[in-house]
Amino acid sequence: MNAHRRIHSEYSAYSCSECDQRCSSQSALSKHKNIHTGKYKCTECGKCCYSSSDLAAHRRSHSGEKPFECSVCSKRFTQAGNLARHGRIHSGEKPYKCHMCDKVFSESGHLNTHIRVHTGDKPYKCHMCDKAFIESRQLNTHMRVHTGDKPYKCHMCDKVFSQSGVLNRHMRVHTLDKPYKCSLCNKSFSQSSDLQKHKHRVHSNRRPYHCPYCRKTFKTNIELKRHVHHHTGAKPYSCRYCSERFMWLVQLKTHLLKYHNEGT
Repeated sequence: MNAHRRIHSEYSAYSCSECDQRCSSQSALSKHKNIHTGKYKCTECGKCCYSSSDLAAHRRSHSGEKPFECSVCSKRFTQAGNLARHGRIHSGEKPYKCHMCDKVFSESGHLNTHIRVHTGDKPYKCHMCDKAFIESRQLNTHMRVHTGDKPYKCHMCDKVFSQSGVLNRHMRVHTLDKPYKCSLCNKSFSQSSDLQKHKHRVHSNRRPYHCPYCRKTFKTNIELKRHVHHHTGAKPYSCRYCSERFMWLVQLKTHLLKYHNEGT
């Protein structure tokens, strides 16, 4: 029991004389030292393992041997543990339960990651802007902000994206898929954000945007900005061919068509 309790404690009584590793039991320390002594060393790549069973499992990565087969779908695995985790896909078993919110998970790793939502722990830090993340994949995705990498390419128009989810949303431009349906008028939208805007503008009576010059109110900030032009006389739309400026975009388009033959 005392040895087991050390697993949950930050204090580990047994320290390695070769490195800074600390272990919760003498047997765990003995296994760890096998890495330094090279007792269980792979002859193909030189990797040192904790035990003979770990080495045997590692060797399968070179041989391609997969002795553990799923009885449901016949998928094969190099290790029994991987087969056990895979089996939960078919059984639906989720044995790992969060003690803080009662959510359940099929793998211990998923539970450990989830726990950080409660603790606020963000161990994956960006070395370029100091942002921190709960998961390593979140950090990998974030790094594309700095590198400019866009690995997800649309096969229909060659646009590229930094995230697969953004590519999936973009594809609806081509497929015309509109999965987000308004429950009040049955109008459909390709993105959830468009649906929320629609509900706010069409079905909501809220008008939170107030004109600073009169008492009129508006549902959206864009509507307010357009209205304010009446008070200020602002003409934000300029012709690229001449010095004419316009209060409304439709006026600019009419001008371009009439005087510069653009849009014909």
